[in-house]
Amino acid sequence: MIRTENLTKRYRAVVAVDQIDLDVREGDIYGFLGANGSGKTTTVRMLLGLAFATSGDIAITGQPMPKSRSTVLPMIGSLVEGPAAYGRLSGRNNLALFDAINATGVRRSRRTRIEEALDRVGLGGVDSRPVKTYSLGMRQRLGLAGAILRTPRLLILDEPTNGLDPQGIREIRDLLLDMNQQGTTVFLSSHLLAEVEQTCSRVGVLDRGRLVLQDDLATLTAPTGRTFVRTPDVAEAQRVLSSPVTALSDDSLLVETDDPGAVNTTLVRAGVRVLELGPERHTLEDVVLAATQSGTDSMARP
Repeated sequence: MIRTENLTKRYRAVVAVDQIDLDVREGDIYGFLGANGSGKTTTVRMLLGLAFATSGDIAITGQPMPKSRSTVLPMIGSLVEGPAAYGRLSGRNNLALFDAINATGVRRSRRTRIEEALDRVGLGGVDSRPVKTYSLGMRQRLGLAGAILRTPRLLILDEPTNGLDPQGIREIRDLLLDMNQQGTTVFLSSHLLAEVEQTCSRVGVLDRGRLVLQDDLATLTAPTGRTFVRTPDVAEAQRVLSSPVTALSDDSLLVETDDPGAVNTTLVRAGVRVLELGPERHTLEDVVLAATQSGTDSMARP
């Protein structure tokens, strides 16, 4: 769906994006992670033809960008750097104008499509007040309504939950999951690890302009082959277990085995008190920090 090869953007002496190779597959919900200033928005702007690459190639749905933007962009819904709207117009009138300018659909169905989009982003009950009176969260929802107005094949979103409260974030997450199930591929730029972990099937991590990690989320967070044990009897647990053991603290340890059941049986039979036990898994936060804090790939926590 989205492929880039050696995609690079320089601003004089500053390399904002450094030879990245994105691989976003059809059907993905792809989380594009990185700290503020890592180059995420610059990358998104290049994908949409809003900024030109210094070097490298971009293909969306197999077509080169920005050369094929006239055929590619109608298939894309996007929200970049916050929603744009005419402050004196209502939300509905803004969407109607957007629809007319972009020729996104048949005019006679415009009102229905606008109402459906507003409902899906939680603005179905909004009145005719001008957008300039909207809160930041309402503006963000309106921008999302514009992005999904045409039922896009691909959604490209830059920090779509900015300004939303926890309930709003959950509603947008559910919306993206629903659209994905209906066939829309989602490319989601964010620095919110927890939200990406709950939403995305595949992730890429950008660190100071370089793509330092790209893989399926299930692969990155799969069991490590070790078992975590929390017990007040660490010394006794080390003595009775046959597999290599690493003590983590006064009440926890890691066992070099992928069989938690066998570990539990051994400890219980020896009278060791087990408070918690299970396969060790790395969280997305663990994975990202490991990728961005090693050698030249160091990055502050997003």
